[in-house]
Amino acid sequence: MNSPSTQSRDFLSEITMTAQISSARAERLFGVLSQGTSSSCLITDLSDIRWLTGFSGSHAWLVIHANKLSLITDGRYTEQARAEIDVHQANVDVIECRTQAAMIATTKSLSQGASEIQFQDSDMSHQLFCLLQTELNAALVPLDASGKFLRRFKDETEIKIIESACRIADQALTQCRGLLSQGLCEGDVRDELDYAMRKLGADGPSYDTIVASGPINAARPHHHPTTTKIEDGHTVIIDVGALVAGYHSDMTRSFVIGPMSVEQSEWYEAVRASQQAGIAVCRPGIQASEVDAACRKVLIEAGLDQYFTHGTGHGVGLMIHEEPFINSSATAILQPGDVVTVEPGLYRGGFGGFRVEDLVVITEHGCRILNTSPKDPICPPLQLTT
Repeated sequence: MNSPSTQSRDFLSEITMTAQISSARAERLFGVLSQGTSSSCLITDLSDIRWLTGFSGSHAWLVIHANKLSLITDGRYTEQARAEIDVHQANVDVIECRTQAAMIATTKSLSQGASEIQFQDSDMSHQLFCLLQTELNAALVPLDASGKFLRRFKDETEIKIIESACRIADQALTQCRGLLSQGLCEGDVRDELDYAMRKLGADGPSYDTIVASGPINAARPHHHPTTTKIEDGHTVIIDVGALVAGYHSDMTRSFVIGPMSVEQSEWYEAVRASQQAGIAVCRPGIQASEVDAACRKVLIEAGLDQYFTHGTGHGVGLMIHEEPFINSSATAILQPGDVVTVEPGLYRGGFGGFRVEDLVVITEHGCRILNTSPKDPICPPLQLTT
């Protein structure tokens, strides 16, 4: 029988090789551009470039003109770009430019005849904007609002990749959970989780893995692991995700080392119930703020809402935080293909904290949870060896 690592890599290889970026994505972009002031566009966001072309390098512009895509990058990436574009069967020309001046000149040549060029105003520095305004024979206008969220609704291939990333994080946590009772420090557990995910086939962690323990550190939602030892009675929050083929997963589980106190039990059950209430309302057509409200209602009734100090969730894909965001002021309407977290938490200095998070995909009639890790918070007391 193949090992879990081999099985995961075989599965990921199958997904990656069949992940063809079809003309449908380009057609979606062309449709958005046609609704704006110009059908010409300069894409500078690397996640959008990867989604449209398959190119995963760290330096490129994508020029769209006359329904044609041209990728401009430097000599470090031209061969990689051609190979990745070929694998993903994207119809994109690759042009090598060694300097920014050459990139601007090439953009000007490729967009010849355009009086206006749409651009990603949220991803361009003011300095570059002023330079392009001076050099191009066209006015720069912000990309139509709908074009900013082209990647939001995930297709079947994207969901499969994200699901495989969830599976890897689930397996890594299963393998490493026993370490919580061995008297290790937060950093040790973090390192073992990251190593396990790589062994299982991930490209790496989806973000800086969080292991937060004790009355101080576990009260900090984005705590960075330290040399703090995990001890009996500690609440421990583990926030872990895997990166696979550019796509992220995101999951949080919370634990108590040894028997739970009455207060710990009450807080944990409130967080569990809050998260279940949020997931229960995740479906097409619901406003994202309603998911947040469902989670908060449970905590209000438990008299604990003052300790819920962040939003309920966010979209996940080629970026770990992307649209739609789920908080009290969110106006986005959930739709099939949205992949979002639901992650209420409670935190109090001197006590610690709990957070429970799953990644869910919105389906035609509701949602589907992509994580499978159990939500049992109890870990054995320290099992120290002499």
